[in-house]
Amino acid sequence: MSEEEQSVVSYIFLNGDKYEGERSWSASGVLMRSGTGKQISANGIIYTGEWHEDKMNGRGTLQYPSGAVYEGDFKDNMYHGMGTYIFPDGSKYTGNFCNNRLEGQGTFTDAQGLVWTGSFHGKAAPNLRLNHNI
Repeated sequence: MSEEEQSVVSYIFLNGDKYEGERSWSASGVLMRSGTGKQISANGIIYTGEWHEDKMNGRGTLQYPSGAVYEGDFKDNMYHGMGTYIFPDGSKYTGNFCNNRLEGQGTFTDAQGLVWTGSFHGKAAPNLRLNHNI
């Protein structure tokens, strides 16, 4: 099978993680997650989405046992691009991410349903504006 060919596998890693989805072979003969698939970690984290070169790359959904969920773009196993992160308390951020950080324009909806918009830079969000429904 060439490195470009894909097939579907079910695999259990030594640490207890489970993967079911497409895979391919690297040029050196190593089996890699590639295409679409679902991985359930031994600690209950579930990723469903696109893989490239054995990393979360492309669109996907990452669900945590706490109830937190990220849905959006991934690059090299990190939130990167447009996405939505829903916190365990029901609040959510929708906007741009860069290397797992909130970065750029976005909207934050707090647990009470108030909507805030502005520019986010990691944990800082100077000049947020509350959207009023008048």
